[in-house]
Amino acid sequence: MNWEQLLSLKKYGDTKPRERNKQNETRIGFEVDYDRIIFSDSFRSLQDKTQVIPLSNTDFVHTRLTHSLEVSVVGRSLGRIVGKALLEKYPKLKDLGYQINDFGAIVASACLAHDIGNPPFGHSGEKAIGEYFKSGNGIKYKNELSNKQWQDLIDFEGNANGFKILTESRTGVEGGLRLSYATLGAFMKYPKESLPKKPTANIVDKKYGFFQSDTETFLDVAKSLQLEQNRNEDVSYLRHPLAFLVEAADDICYTIIDFEDGINLGWIEEEFALEYLIKLVKDTINTEKYYQLTTKQDRISYLRALAIGNLINEAAAVFLENEAKILAGKYQISLLEKCKYEAQINDIIKISINKIYRSKEVIEKEISGYKVLADLLDVFINAVNNTFEQKPSSYDNLIMNLLPVKYQNLDTNIYDRILSVCSFIASMSDGAAILLHKKIKGVVI
Repeated sequence: MNWEQLLSLKKYGDTKPRERNKQNETRIGFEVDYDRIIFSDSFRSLQDKTQVIPLSNTDFVHTRLTHSLEVSVVGRSLGRIVGKALLEKYPKLKDLGYQINDFGAIVASACLAHDIGNPPFGHSGEKAIGEYFKSGNGIKYKNELSNKQWQDLIDFEGNANGFKILTESRTGVEGGLRLSYATLGAFMKYPKESLPKKPTANIVDKKYGFFQSDTETFLDVAKSLQLEQNRNEDVSYLRHPLAFLVEAADDICYTIIDFEDGINLGWIEEEFALEYLIKLVKDTINTEKYYQLTTKQDRISYLRALAIGNLINEAAAVFLENEAKILAGKYQISLLEKCKYEAQINDIIKISINKIYRSKEVIEKEISGYKVLADLLDVFINAVNNTFEQKPSSYDNLIMNLLPVKYQNLDTNIYDRILSVCSFIASMSDGAAILLHKKIKGVVI
């Protein structure tokens, strides 16, 4: 892989190359990507989607929206640090017009969109959709789908749904948000299809990154960026190098900030938490300043800022040390797995799992989410299929009126019909899903 191709400004439908040194410096294409994402309705819905604690009534707990904004800030810093070093290493990129901020803008845009396809109720929402098909009423569709189509549904993946949102064409909106291929490449942490499932030491095989319906679009992006194929027998590619920075930004934020939420909620004792955070900042902490802080939130905020700064510098250093391997497709783990703080990060994650992710409040709301999503899928998939077969009931007709036009896919392919409904359900915020479920069940009017 080569950086000139990986930094492509190409957008869907382009017939001529977009040259960096001919860009309007007041509105670079990579910055346009950021704007298009932040103004999209899919991004706005993240304001009421769970990050860790579903339906929290406190004003300081993070949602998917605040998490995504914070990840984009961390990603921008990572991109700029790496970009500065790469421009010094590859002067030809400077000659072509590329600048430090380009790297920051690409990574920040991909980070901003990294959770845009996630359904309500956090990661349990993905599992809930998958379980509906694997063991719920949706299992009846198995024999009507190919193995890969079925795998897309039973392992419903927010990353793949995100790629669909960013790139899917519909009447009058060709190419979705029409982002640059560099940003789309950085967004794709798992550039492979759902089958075959081959867990390996390579992190790209952990999940999948696009639905069968989007294979053609994915291949266009991958080939334009000249990503390396991972395996020849199926659609599987190696990561765009900047995807490692997107992943690192996400890892840094959820490790430190989820932990901070747990402390502020009182689920993790401050003294216990400080012991672990200080291990991350012992080389940079100003103890005199720290002891002047009088509130728990100020103390935690100070340590959080230092910890994130240290992890940004460490992740960027690991990337640059391994940049040649990454370009050659020979680097196969996350950046933080190779950093000097790996043990401290793992300790913090273990505490977060026990004290936050497995807390009674989180589990109870996730259980409710399973029921909400299964019922909504049942009602809308039945309505769409009955309408396609021209035998809708009066109830189906009413339900179809609740389904936004862009999701009313009456294609002859049942996979596309079902996937459209899944994307609609995934697009809903936690609160909207619960309210619609109550109305369908007749609990509220």
